[in-house]
Amino acid sequence: MAERDFKPSARRKARRFALQGLYEWRLSGNPVHEIEARCHAENDLRKTDVLYLGELLQGVVREQAEIDRQLQSFIDRKISELTPIEHVILALAAYELNHRRDIPYQVIINEAVELAKDFGASESHRYVNGVLDAWARQVRADERAAR
Repeated sequence: MAERDFKPSARRKARRFALQGLYEWRLSGNPVHEIEARCHAENDLRKTDVLYLGELLQGVVREQAEIDRQLQSFIDRKISELTPIEHVILALAAYELNHRRDIPYQVIINEAVELAKDFGASESHRYVNGVLDAWARQVRADERAAR
Protein backbone atom coordinates (compact mmCIF):
# COMPACT_ATOMS: atom_id res chain seq x y z
CA MET A 1 0.00 0.00 0.00
CA ALA A 2 1.29 3.45 -0.83
CA GLU A 3 2.38 5.68 2.01
CA ARG A 4 0.11 8.59 2.78
CA ASP A 5 -0.17 11.22 5.46
CA PHE A 6 -2.34 10.23 8.39
CA LYS A 7 -2.85 11.10 12.01
CA PRO A 8 -2.68 8.32 14.61
CA SER A 9 -6.05 9.46 15.97
CA ALA A 10 -7.59 8.99 12.50
CA ARG A 11 -6.25 5.42 12.38
CA ARG A 12 -7.49 4.79 15.92
CA LYS A 13 -10.99 5.84 14.86
CA ALA A 14 -10.75 3.64 11.77
CA ARG A 15 -9.89 0.65 13.99
CA ARG A 16 -12.85 1.35 16.28
CA PHE A 17 -15.28 1.56 13.36
CA ALA A 18 -13.71 -1.54 11.80
CA LEU A 19 -14.11 -3.41 15.09
CA GLN A 20 -17.78 -2.52 15.22
CA GLY A 21 -18.31 -3.48 11.58
CA LEU A 22 -16.46 -6.77 11.91
CA TYR A 23 -18.39 -7.59 15.07
CA GLU A 24 -21.62 -7.06 13.12
CA TRP A 25 -20.28 -9.17 10.26
CA ARG A 26 -19.32 -11.99 12.63
CA LEU A 27 -22.70 -12.03 14.40
CA SER A 28 -25.04 -11.27 11.51
CA GLY A 29 -23.23 -12.48 8.42
CA ASN A 30 -24.27 -9.28 6.62
CA PRO A 31 -22.10 -8.54 3.59
CA VAL A 32 -19.11 -6.43 4.56
CA HIS A 33 -19.71 -3.92 1.74
CA GLU A 34 -23.18 -3.21 3.19
CA ILE A 35 -21.73 -2.80 6.67
CA GLU A 36 -19.10 -0.41 5.33
CA ALA A 37 -21.68 1.62 3.41
CA ARG A 38 -23.89 1.90 6.50
CA CYS A 39 -20.89 2.94 8.58
CA HIS A 40 -20.21 5.77 6.12
CA ALA A 41 -23.87 6.81 6.05
CA GLU A 42 -24.50 6.74 9.81
CA ASN A 43 -21.27 8.14 11.25
CA ASP A 44 -19.26 11.33 11.11
CA LEU A 45 -16.04 10.04 9.55
CA ARG A 46 -14.39 13.41 8.92
CA LYS A 47 -11.57 12.70 11.39
CA THR A 48 -11.29 9.04 10.44
CA ASP A 49 -8.83 7.43 8.02
CA VAL A 50 -11.63 6.06 5.83
CA LEU A 51 -9.23 4.36 3.43
CA TYR A 52 -7.75 2.45 6.33
CA LEU A 53 -11.21 1.61 7.64
CA GLY A 54 -12.09 0.07 4.28
CA GLU A 55 -8.82 -1.81 4.11
CA LEU A 56 -9.36 -3.29 7.57
CA LEU A 57 -12.94 -4.33 6.92
CA GLN A 58 -12.25 -5.86 3.52
CA GLY A 59 -8.88 -7.32 4.48
CA VAL A 60 -9.96 -9.08 7.66
CA VAL A 61 -12.99 -10.61 5.94
CA ARG A 62 -10.91 -11.70 2.94
CA GLU A 63 -8.14 -13.17 5.13
CA GLN A 64 -10.34 -14.58 7.92
CA ALA A 65 -9.73 -18.27 7.15
CA GLU A 66 -5.94 -17.79 7.11
CA ILE A 67 -6.02 -15.58 10.20
CA ASP A 68 -8.04 -18.21 12.08
CA ARG A 69 -5.67 -20.94 10.95
CA GLN A 70 -2.72 -18.97 12.29
CA LEU A 71 -4.55 -17.79 15.39
CA GLN A 72 -5.27 -21.33 16.53
CA SER A 73 -1.57 -21.91 17.23
CA PHE A 74 -1.41 -18.89 19.57
CA ILE A 75 -4.51 -19.44 21.71
CA ASP A 76 -5.19 -21.86 24.54
CA ARG A 77 -8.68 -22.87 23.41
CA LYS A 78 -10.71 -23.47 20.29
CA ILE A 79 -11.48 -20.39 18.25
CA SER A 80 -15.19 -21.09 18.77
CA GLU A 81 -14.61 -20.60 22.52
CA LEU A 82 -13.32 -17.04 22.11
CA THR A 83 -15.87 -14.34 22.77
CA PRO A 84 -16.97 -12.69 19.53
CA ILE A 85 -15.31 -9.42 20.56
CA GLU A 86 -12.01 -11.14 21.42
CA HIS A 87 -12.10 -12.96 18.10
CA VAL A 88 -12.67 -9.75 16.17
CA ILE A 89 -9.99 -7.80 18.06
CA LEU A 90 -7.45 -10.58 17.53
CA ALA A 91 -8.35 -10.89 13.83
CA LEU A 92 -8.07 -7.15 13.31
CA ALA A 93 -4.65 -6.95 14.95
CA ALA A 94 -3.49 -10.14 13.22
CA TYR A 95 -4.35 -8.62 9.86
CA GLU A 96 -2.30 -5.55 10.72
CA LEU A 97 0.64 -7.59 12.00
CA ASN A 98 0.61 -9.70 8.85
CA HIS A 99 -0.02 -7.02 6.24
CA ARG A 100 0.93 -3.59 7.58
CA ARG A 101 4.68 -3.67 8.09
CA ASP A 102 4.67 0.14 8.05
CA ILE A 103 2.98 0.14 11.47
CA PRO A 104 5.22 -0.90 14.38
CA TYR A 105 4.03 -4.07 16.07
CA GLN A 106 3.97 -2.31 19.47
CA VAL A 107 1.44 0.20 18.11
CA ILE A 108 -0.77 -2.59 16.76
CA ILE A 109 -0.69 -4.50 20.05
CA ASN A 110 -1.33 -1.36 22.10
CA GLU A 111 -4.30 -0.40 19.94
CA ALA A 112 -5.77 -3.91 20.25
CA VAL A 113 -5.31 -3.87 24.03
CA GLU A 114 -7.10 -0.52 24.22
CA LEU A 115 -9.98 -1.91 22.13
CA ALA A 116 -10.18 -4.91 24.47
CA LYS A 117 -10.27 -2.60 27.50
CA ASP A 118 -13.09 -0.57 25.93
CA PHE A 119 -15.17 -3.37 24.42
CA GLY A 120 -14.08 -6.67 25.97
CA ALA A 121 -14.61 -8.44 29.25
CA SER A 122 -12.72 -7.20 32.30
CA GLU A 123 -9.54 -9.20 31.74
CA SER A 124 -9.69 -9.76 27.99
CA HIS A 125 -7.07 -7.08 27.38
CA ARG A 126 -4.49 -9.25 29.15
CA TYR A 127 -5.39 -12.24 27.00
CA VAL A 128 -5.29 -10.16 23.80
CA ASN A 129 -1.90 -8.75 24.79
CA GLY A 130 -0.42 -12.21 25.41
CA VAL A 131 -1.74 -13.71 22.19
CA LEU A 132 -0.60 -10.79 20.04
CA ASP A 133 2.80 -10.61 21.70
CA ALA A 134 3.36 -14.27 20.79
CA TRP A 135 2.08 -13.61 17.25
CA ALA A 136 4.45 -10.66 16.85
CA ARG A 137 7.39 -12.77 18.05
CA GLN A 138 6.75 -15.01 15.06
CA VAL A 139 5.64 -12.66 12.27
CA ARG A 140 7.69 -9.62 13.29
CA ALA A 141 10.84 -11.36 14.57
CA ASP A 142 13.06 -9.14 12.43
CA GLU A 143 11.45 -5.97 13.76
CA ARG A 144 11.68 -7.19 17.35
CA ALA A 145 15.36 -8.10 16.90
CA ALA A 146 16.12 -4.61 15.59
CA ARG A 147 14.88 -2.97 18.81
